[in-house]
Amino acid sequence: MSLLGEAAMVFWHDITDGDDDYKDWHSNEHMSERVGVPGFLRGRRARSLCGEPQYFIMYEVDSVEVLTSRAYLDRLNDPSPWTEQVLARYRNSNRTLCRLDDSRGLGAGRFILTCRMAPAGGSSDALRHWLESIFLGECVSVGSIVGAHFLTADEVASHTPTEEKKLRSRPDDIANWVVIVEGYDEDAMQAVMTEELAAEHLERLGALPGSQTNFYELEHIASATDVQNARPGRVNGPKR
Repeated sequence: MSLLGEAAMVFWHDITDGDDDYKDWHSNEHMSERVGVPGFLRGRRARSLCGEPQYFIMYEVDSVEVLTSRAYLDRLNDPSPWTEQVLARYRNSNRTLCRLDDSRGLGAGRFILTCRMAPAGGSSDALRHWLESIFLGECVSVGSIVGAHFLTADEVASHTPTEEKKLRSRPDDIANWVVIVEGYDEDAMQAVMTEELAAEHLERLGALPGSQTNFYELEHIASATDVQNARPGRVNGPKR
């Protein structure tokens, strides 16, 4: 299994007014704060290579219960001044708490495809069968594709109210089914995006119209062990 744990928080968003300060915040304060929560295993940030949303964030956790735990909610309900400043600049946010249904491969890749889809009525079983019995295996059979994963939303957990949600300009969208593919060859990843994960192809397999596939490049990844072993660095806080 390539992803760590049995669940993940996935987050797509845009950022206004430039992103250098956003990246400094996410790498130097937010990543360690989040991955330091008990049950969090690894976090990563990736930037879009084509179109919006600009950023994809993922935190892998032991279980979906970690994402509604008191330790995590305490962080969400007590945002730092830097967090307050940055989250007010988020736009087009989709934040979904997911259970990991299937994960194939080894490690993490430089390029990341994300696909948000929902099954049409009566097509859930057939679409799931294609994803789990055909698509994921075919992906990781390509030498340059190092991971392929299928996650499904926990709607109740995703709607948990927090102070951080209030800082964003509008309520977060929530995905239904999420597919993530990782690899190191851009052409191979582009082929998956324009063929197997093309909206028209997914509709023929039983997905509702409107599936959204995005292409990202990994910028930062950190595990719980990295956070535990980190030495003190720069003083966290917004640029002046």
